[in-house]
Amino acid sequence: MDDADTTVSQLKQVVRLFSEERDWDQFHNAKDLTIGVVTEASELLQAFRFKTDDEVEGMLRNDSKSKEVRDELADVFFFALRLAQKYDIDVSKSLDEKIRDNATKYPAERARGSNKKYTELKP
Repeated sequence: MDDADTTVSQLKQVVRLFSEERDWDQFHNAKDLTIGVVTEASELLQAFRFKTDDEVEGMLRNDSKSKEVRDELADVFFFALRLAQKYDIDVSKSLDEKIRDNATKYPAERARGSNKKYTELKP
């Protein structure tokens, strides 16, 4: 299974089957799944804490060291996919809508090269 030949729908099925085989539906309500996203995202952040850009680049190029990042990213993705699967959220449509909304908030000619919030961009 890899990104090139796997759909979001297939990934949702994987997390659904994995969770149902373990009788985890009882623990997977919207609140707890969202808590899971945040908890796992914090664990992902921990892998980068106190590291310079060069250290991060080196870590990500090293298979054994980058495994922690891959594992934590997968955990974040698991909880996000499970939330989408349980509550019939079409992730592709949601992302498309959000990109379109952000294109309005962050027009390329004003936002290029800037990390400012849209309310701080020069008109």
